[in-house]
Amino acid sequence: MKNHKKIIVSAAAAVLAAASVTPCTSLAAITPNPVISRNCPAYSGDNPATAVSANDEHYFSFAFLKAPDYLAYDLSAVPEAERKQVIAVWYNTSSYDKLGAYANANMEPSDYTIEVNAAPGGTYPEDGWVVVDTVEGSTYGSRQHLVDFEGYNWIRLNVSKADGKEGSQASVNFDIHNVSEGVSDSWIFFGDSITAMSMNNCYGTGFATHVNEIDSRYFPVQENGGIGGITSTDGKENIDRWLSFSPAKYVSIAYGTNDCWGNPGNTETYYQNTKYMIDAILAAGKVPVLGKIPGSTNKDVGPNVPLYNAKVEQLWEEYGDKLVQGPDLEAFFTEHPEYLSEQDGVHPTSEGQDAMRKLWAETMYERVYTADSPQQPTTESPVEPTTEPTSEEPAYDVLWGDANEDQDVDLNDAVAILQHVALEKKYGLSEYGRRAADVVDTGDSGITGMDALAIMMIDADMVKEDELPITSEDLNSRLK
Repeated sequence: MKNHKKIIVSAAAAVLAAASVTPCTSLAAITPNPVISRNCPAYSGDNPATAVSANDEHYFSFAFLKAPDYLAYDLSAVPEAERKQVIAVWYNTSSYDKLGAYANANMEPSDYTIEVNAAPGGTYPEDGWVVVDTVEGSTYGSRQHLVDFEGYNWIRLNVSKADGKEGSQASVNFDIHNVSEGVSDSWIFFGDSITAMSMNNCYGTGFATHVNEIDSRYFPVQENGGIGGITSTDGKENIDRWLSFSPAKYVSIAYGTNDCWGNPGNTETYYQNTKYMIDAILAAGKVPVLGKIPGSTNKDVGPNVPLYNAKVEQLWEEYGDKLVQGPDLEAFFTEHPEYLSEQDGVHPTSEGQDAMRKLWAETMYERVYTADSPQQPTTESPVEPTTEPTSEEPAYDVLWGDANEDQDVDLNDAVAILQHVALEKKYGLSEYGRRAADVVDTGDSGITGMDALAIMMIDADMVKEDELPITSEDLNSRLK
């Protein structure tokens, strides 16, 4: 039960967690760096049944590795020309780095090697593995590794410690991307809690998936570098270290909300910190991406946002086409206050988080990716809530939590809810399922990851089935 609760708390952290300058349209065309490991044969020593969860299309499912253990992929069916050089990237739901008051680490691979093997495909090779990268004492929630893969058929993430200990469990998604023609479509998004919540690719439709929905040629590498509670000063003090091992080409820096919270007079410090980070990114041979600080209905934040965004516009003008202008999140959240939390008016709701990811994808497609696709990104307000409000009592009896309509409430219902949230077009619930799934009052009467979390907590004996529906405040209190 203890491990079960640990998984639930990690999931909770992930769940809870008009420009006056003319934007540049594109620095250069992007060569696709597609995922080549999707649904390839996957192997693990301790828990082979979950290995396939690491490379399926769902980032809310994970492979669980009890260290020491491995996760290996057979890539022999991928044409050799498409795997001469690859990026191997693993994702976890912890905060990106261990900084600030809200940093968390849960089931991270902390000590591991990336290994390759030239053995023929079809049967997992016990020997012949070649170590190409070694990591010890990692404090990160994700990592990209650039690997020379020519002549090899297998790749392996070999975890010796998780959270710094043997015997602990690591939880990962693991993708392999083709970068044989160069690293062109790899991204990392640094920022505070708004980035940590909104650019997570494990709950809801991620930035990479949104880009792929716009143009199927692309599926970018995408790390979430968000860390709750930090400022641009923290970004400045750590950016060089973060860049030193990241092969990402596009680097977004999205600080400022905590800088301006109750502090209208700190704009020059924010400007100097951000300028330092832009220069560091350029010096590393990468492309900086700078968007506007999100609008807010919080009286200690909202009035200060335009003061700080004036500095963003100043940086846009100073650097010109050396950087990419990110989305105008001040205008977006000012126009859509319903996407902001009623509790603090700063953090996006789950609908707001998905709206933000989609806006990022559409804006970057327009300003960075090739623009000759038949399907052009829209400049309209990008997202409306995907489910009809269900605030009225249902006209018929429902079993609360029975999202998949099997007359039982279990983890299958949590999966059904997460699939609905992530890709409603493919996994949309029925009218009954939507009513039954809406078990947490989040103030917006829509289906969110919180509803799936409540089902997970039932399975972990942290919530009783007869307590549904439940308030978000009560649910959160059980996690402390």
